[in-house]
Amino acid sequence: MLSTAPGYPNSVEGLATHIEQPRLPELLQQFLYSQLDPDAQEDIPIESCPDFMGRVSVHHSAVARFYAPSDLCGTGGMHQERIRSNPNWHEGYARNDTVFVGMAAGEGQHGMQGLVIARVRLFFTFKLDTKPYSCALVEWFISRDEPDEDTGMWVVRPEFHPNGQRAMDVINVDSIVRAAHLLPVFKASLIPSRLHFSNALDVFHAYFVNNYIDHHCNEFLS
Repeated sequence: MLSTAPGYPNSVEGLATHIEQPRLPELLQQFLYSQLDPDAQEDIPIESCPDFMGRVSVHHSAVARFYAPSDLCGTGGMHQERIRSNPNWHEGYARNDTVFVGMAAGEGQHGMQGLVIARVRLFFTFKLDTKPYSCALVEWFISRDEPDEDTGMWVVRPEFHPNGQRAMDVINVDSIVRAAHLLPVFKASLIPSRLHFSNALDVFHAYFVNNYIDHHCNEFLS
């Protein structure tokens, strides 16, 4: 994580109200349960999850470091990039980057298998029993089983719960592999001229995962 962002409440409940994400306390409890018991089943009742009453700090960006031998970069093929979740980016528009999140991958998996696309809504840190945690609040995207036949790119769409809420979780930033670049899947209809780039990840039904953004992305999605 980079420097702490000023002006945010330091309690989870206050932060949830400030960023208009009322499920943040519940998602954080579920995250802590999974950290304290890695073998726990999913959908644990919230009553069984530990409470957190400590202080939290918000960050507007984090740095991802990864091995990218196919790109001209630092010593030994190491590369780094900054991932942002900033509500007041240039000219006052929000910027919430999309990322590849590494999941448990089985033998022989490749491409998007073992990876999930997420959009970072918040970076934050805290301590529990002196142990530091660096976390991200993310929205999930669902991937198709195979790449698009015409473009060769994977296609994802926003994931929703049956009640219409976006599927979200708190994750450890260590599970973020690197930034992802999404391109809207355009339909035959015209795009309204009033559509602003800052809303591009909110208004389309599906997105291409751009594996042509750089050599490394093309290599590990192939």
